[in-house]
Amino acid sequence: MGFFNKLFGNKKETDNMSNVKLAVIYYSSTGTNYQLAKWAEESGKAEGAEVKVLKVTELAPDAAIASNPAWQAHVDATKDVPEATSDDLEWADAVIFSIPTRFGNLPSQVKQFLDLQGGLWANGKTVNKVVSGMTSAQNPHGGQEATLLALYTSMFHWGAIVATPGYSDPVLFGAGGNPYGTSVTVGQDGEMVEDVEGAVKHQAKRTIEVATMVKNGSK
Repeated sequence: MGFFNKLFGNKKETDNMSNVKLAVIYYSSTGTNYQLAKWAEESGKAEGAEVKVLKVTELAPDAAIASNPAWQAHVDATKDVPEATSDDLEWADAVIFSIPTRFGNLPSQVKQFLDLQGGLWANGKTVNKVVSGMTSAQNPHGGQEATLLALYTSMFHWGAIVATPGYSDPVLFGAGGNPYGTSVTVGQDGEMVEDVEGAVKHQAKRTIEVATMVKNGSK
């Protein structure tokens, strides 16, 4: 048996994943986290989940967006992507957040979205949601892990079940090896430095597997 088989074991495929509802909620100014969200969507659908890709509401003024051509181009390109609502969170069994880091913390757009979920939280509607997070920054130590930990702090208050990738598959090492969630460095040219597509897809699959166990185990 090879090293990785010893480390990770032989996984048994989880049955009945088609009944999981997955919301992939992202914020993206120039497109990186939108691409991560789309890869997560692709993986979720391949696993038989019902998937929604949703963006959080943009708070930046039009003038700020217009001052950055890449930002404006992304806003225009994704104008038809629906905005996430409390109803979407209530609908979902699992949620994957894909968000950039802002000074080692959540973007204000995402923080506002979370802050608006007090009604769901007060009525126990966030309990046992299975949640995972992905992020990006302009350098390898730009706050990726801190951003995911900040997200997960809110999820602990929600009573959610956080499903990180850990080191559950060898593909994670090639993507930088962040156990808290897939993270990617974006160069000055706007391109991703690491190859994280496989890591994103594995993380989405793992999130669905955990959500399947939680959902089926609660019946």
